[in-house]
Amino acid sequence: MPAEHRRPRNPNRDLEQLLDAAAMSRKGLAKRVNDLSALAGTPRGYTHTSASNWIDRGMIPRPPVPALIAATLGERLGRRVTLHEIGMGAPDTSGPDIGLDFPRDPEEALRNAAQYWSTVDRRTLLTRSGPFAVAAFTSPVHRWLADPADPPTAREDGRRVGRADLDELWDAAEEARRWDSKYGGGNWKSSSVLDCLQHRAAPLLRGSYTEHIGAELCTVTSELARIAAWSAVDMGQHDAAQRHFIQALRLARSAGDVQAGSYVLATMALASFLRGHTAEAIDMAEGAYERAKHQAAPRVLAFAKLAAARAYGRAGDAKRAITALAASERLLDSIQLHTRDPQWLTYLTHARLSTDATEIHHHLGNPQAALRWSRQALPMPAGVYTRAVGLRTAVVSATHLQAGDLDRGLALGERAVDILGQVRSARAHDYIRNINHALQPWQKDQRVTAFLTTSNQALAGA
Repeated sequence: MPAEHRRPRNPNRDLEQLLDAAAMSRKGLAKRVNDLSALAGTPRGYTHTSASNWIDRGMIPRPPVPALIAATLGERLGRRVTLHEIGMGAPDTSGPDIGLDFPRDPEEALRNAAQYWSTVDRRTLLTRSGPFAVAAFTSPVHRWLADPADPPTAREDGRRVGRADLDELWDAAEEARRWDSKYGGGNWKSSSVLDCLQHRAAPLLRGSYTEHIGAELCTVTSELARIAAWSAVDMGQHDAAQRHFIQALRLARSAGDVQAGSYVLATMALASFLRGHTAEAIDMAEGAYERAKHQAAPRVLAFAKLAAARAYGRAGDAKRAITALAASERLLDSIQLHTRDPQWLTYLTHARLSTDATEIHHHLGNPQAALRWSRQALPMPAGVYTRAVGLRTAVVSATHLQAGDLDRGLALGERAVDILGQVRSARAHDYIRNINHALQPWQKDQRVTAFLTTSNQALAGA
């Protein structure tokens, strides 16, 4: 059983009352904590007895388990639950809800966004960051779906924002996307995105601008926030990622840019299903498509349908996954040369769809279909798309193992470990663990033993 802090304590009535309010049993609490721990790559074996120790004897499990307990209760209660509320932490006087609000009032939304990016730095977010709590998305998603666009806003206060300012922010976003794909979410450019949001974008939000410039300023700041969020997801900093995503979605609404909001919401769906919340991810992805289908470019809608297909695939719903995947493919087919696509989504091509389709069919337990899709994906140079190539190689490795082909699966697994060893990405380590799991039927093979030793060393050294 995992170690606990065993100093004598009084019964934890705060935790008991929250568990009652959530209509959850002690056994159910322990099981969900185990599930979240497994998703984080640190399996636990808690039972109802463990939960009783937390409640009746006031024992506090070692981090990050208290945060997982809070996340579990937050899921059931539909709101964020703090460590202080469950009797396992001091009150957070620095504002635990910073970045989680989604104001209805447009002026308040801009003020809050500027304040958020002005006051939150990377160090603060890393110390605050906890597990993913899907309930934090509930209100922002509902409000965006109900009204995804604010009316245009002009401001006359502070320095004048011009075309050169916007171009600088767009260049920063494009460079950050390239570095993220090559080096993973832990690259130094991820820190520079937060610096850009704090020192460049936030002051501009407080500046003077026309309606047109203001709308584009909110769109590019939304994209920078989305990039920061996805980088945090890639590094396993899920609480920080949620705050960034919520700010990105609200800024897209401030821009009156429905397709930018659709893109952010579909990316939020990807982050959600990666944390095991497939039902919520499906709702977000399908909502992103439905709300934008009459306003967004085909490539944006294709991304939303692809996100839905991935969530359906992880949920094991083959029929809906294949239907959503086919819809995404048709949308890409409909793109004409004159179609105006947002620059930030030009990477979504048929080759990228084929890569995702490979993983979808792998999750559906259909290795033959997965390998067929894999052959349609164009090769990418590892030096340019290091993480993307490594993740794809890991999926194909696990798929060959799923099909019973040890030789091919092991060879690709070795290549995947070698490539992913060059990036800073917690998500990449999950893909390596998937290969290790797929190798279990051959664990007595000497080659497999050697591979597992190497891959576990890579994971331990991360």
